[in-house]
Amino acid sequence: MSSEDTVDCGRRRLLVATATAGGVAGVAAAVPFVASMLPSERAKAAGAPVEADISKLAPGQMMTVEWRGKPVWIINRTPEMLATLRKVDDKVSDPKSDKPMQPEYCKNENRSIKPEIMVTVGICTHLGCSPIDKFKTGAESGVEADWPGGFLCPCHGSTFDFAGRVYKSKPAPDNLEVPPHVYLSETKILIGEDKKA
Repeated sequence: MSSEDTVDCGRRRLLVATATAGGVAGVAAAVPFVASMLPSERAKAAGAPVEADISKLAPGQMMTVEWRGKPVWIINRTPEMLATLRKVDDKVSDPKSDKPMQPEYCKNENRSIKPEIMVTVGICTHLGCSPIDKFKTGAESGVEADWPGGFLCPCHGSTFDFAGRVYKSKPAPDNLEVPPHVYLSETKILIGEDKKA
């Protein structure tokens, strides 16, 4: 065996130790990097379902809760409010709610699970402004002389009925979005989930 064929065991151990240390250092550096890509607790909470208590929501009143950084309106519609829905079918652009702006279980004339309770995201589908409630009817509303009540987007004038359906010839292309939701009881709604938690 020549001197070139002899193995330097000390050098081999040094190479193995160096490679092992480099691998451990690479893993140690990768762990915080990968962990930083996971959503924070705050981000998880922002997307979490929100529970709303409607026990004190009187007929004709609206409350707002926040879900995923968006305002969600819950309205206890009166029989008069509900009666306007059929009267404006020919004036709204999507009267049967054919566009997928609501879950299947809200694809009805009221766009809701319970006829009297409306749950909708309070963001105009045009450019993301928040419409204002215009529950007063007629000229008193400041909208139109024959206004039946609903919502008006102050940014570009889109109008919506008491089911969140957009009127024809308005800038908003779609009805207001109905978020997934479920009733946990007669007075509690879970917004953001379709099934009971």
